[in-house]
Amino acid sequence: MPLSPDDVVTKQFQHVRFKEGFDPDEVDDFLDEIVVEWRKALAENEELKAKLAAYESGQAAAPAQAAAPAQTAAPAQAAPEPAPAPVASAPVAASADGATQSASIIELAQRLHDEHVAEGKSQRDKLIADARSQAAAIVSDAEARGRDEIARLEKERGALEGRIAELQQFESDYRSQLRSYIEGKLRDLETTGTSSGATPVSAGL
Repeated sequence: MPLSPDDVVTKQFQHVRFKEGFDPDEVDDFLDEIVVEWRKALAENEELKAKLAAYESGQAAAPAQAAAPAQTAAPAQAAPEPAPAPVASAPVAASADGATQSASIIELAQRLHDEHVAEGKSQRDKLIADARSQAAAIVSDAEARGRDEIARLEKERGALEGRIAELQQFESDYRSQLRSYIEGKLRDLETTGTSSGATPVSAGL
C-alpha cells in the first residue's frame, strides 16, 4: 500500500512508560515538516503531469489540424500523384520532439521527487543520530551519578557500622563496670553485715 501524507499525519505511536525515547513534540514537528515538503512535492508532480498532458494534447491537435488542410486540398489538385512525404514527416518530427520533452519533464519531476525524499531521509537520519547521542550522554551521566551515589552511601554505611561497633563496645564496657560495681557493693554489704552481727554475740558473753 503506498504511503500518503495523510498516513503520516494520522499515524499514532504507542507510548512506552519508564523507558528512554524521543521527545514527542520534536517528532511531531519533524513529521509536520515532512508532510509539508511531501505535499509540496506531490503538488509539483501533479502540476508537471498537467503541463505534460496539456502539451501532449496540443501536439495531438497540431497534426490533426495540419492533416485537415491537406485532405481538403487533395481533390483540388490536378496532379495525379501529390507529394505527401513533407506533410507526413512534419508530424513525425513534432511527435518525436514532444516525446523527448515529455520524457524530460517526467525525468525532472522524478528527480525533484527523489531530491525531496532524500532530503527528508537525511534530516530524519540526522535527528535520529542526534537523539541517540543525547540519549547515550544522558544514560552515561546517570550511570556516573549512580556510581557516585552508591560510593557515598557505602562510605556512610561504613561510618555508621563503625559508630555502631563503638556503641556496642561502650555498652559492653559499661555493663561490665556496672556489674563489677554492684558486686563490690554487695561484698561490702555482706562484710559489714557479718562484722555487725558478730559484735553483739561477743559482748553478751
